[in-house]
Amino acid sequence: MGKIGVILKLMPESPDTDLEKIKKEVKKLIDVSDMDEEKVAFGLKAVMVSTVVKDDEGGTDEVEERLKGIEGIQSVDVEDVQKL
Repeated sequence: MGKIGVILKLMPESPDTDLEKIKKEVKKLIDVSDMDEEKVAFGLKAVMVSTVVKDDEGGTDEVEERLKGIEGIQSVDVEDVQKL
């Protein structure tokens, strides 16, 4: 069983959502390789998270579900997946 590198896009509920609070919660829930903000539109910014997960059945599902539970997150989308 190998590992995969994943980039996830976390969309906040509104432009007023505290992204720093979201970033702190993400770091508590998963092992983060890198994290950045990406401008979306009309003042809205997404949080882009890079992480490494095991390449097994379900893949990124567990990580996505954990992150969806963070207050202020509207959606979590997988932007990129690469086998390491």
